[in-house]
Amino acid sequence: MATELPAEKFGKRQWETDHAKSILYQILNEERGSETKRHQRRVVLKTPEIACRRAFEVLLKTLTFIRNLPSFYHVPWEDQLVLIQQNWAPLFVLGMAQEGVDFDLREISAPSLLKKILLNQSLTASNELGSSSLGASLAEVQKMKNLLWKFWDLDISVKEYAYLKGIILFNSGKLPGLSCSDPIPGRHGEAQQALMEFISTMFHRNLGRFAWILQLIASLQDISADAIEELFFRPILGQATLNVLLLETLHIKPD
Repeated sequence: MATELPAEKFGKRQWETDHAKSILYQILNEERGSETKRHQRRVVLKTPEIACRRAFEVLLKTLTFIRNLPSFYHVPWEDQLVLIQQNWAPLFVLGMAQEGVDFDLREISAPSLLKKILLNQSLTASNELGSSSLGASLAEVQKMKNLLWKFWDLDISVKEYAYLKGIILFNSGKLPGLSCSDPIPGRHGEAQQALMEFISTMFHRNLGRFAWILQLIASLQDISADAIEELFFRPILGQATLNVLLLETLHIKPD
């Protein structure tokens, strides 16, 4: 048999519950503020119909460059696979710089799991709505935009971009799993030497430019491939994997 609470006790418990909820809301809002300070903000493209199309064009041009590079296909297919999977992101950013592609962002917000529960929101419905647009890390995207501007400030020539692509594509310094690693660093070194000689000739032995460009190339390796995929290609591919598209386009498969 259920025991009925006196009205005054019920009122007190109700007040305590409401008070606890208000405290939780306050904590959650403070938590959201601290997350913002920890650079957990998420962004999407302001005009995805334009920016995604241009990004896809850059990706296709990058893949075309690789397909027309005989030295790449002299590498065993297993190593081609590793090189593309690890280096496509910096190659893409370099392509964005060469094509002069800039883009605007729009910040999005997603309530935390606890806030959804307190607001009695349907988690399933919320996930369905947000699954195609989770956004990319603002910190990662801003890092990419900063690098783009640094490349543009240097006014890099078409020939320099070609050498830089070779340097990046054959960058095997931190790549485990290469089956035939000997010729790859050689091709990387050849591209780097060609860039240095070109800059030395065209810029009156200004090797400071060469060092600065190499520093930018090293910074490209820090750009998150996941952030790039989420920002530019998720709206086009949905849940499909970009890696599959890359390998199919380049016809990388066992002999």
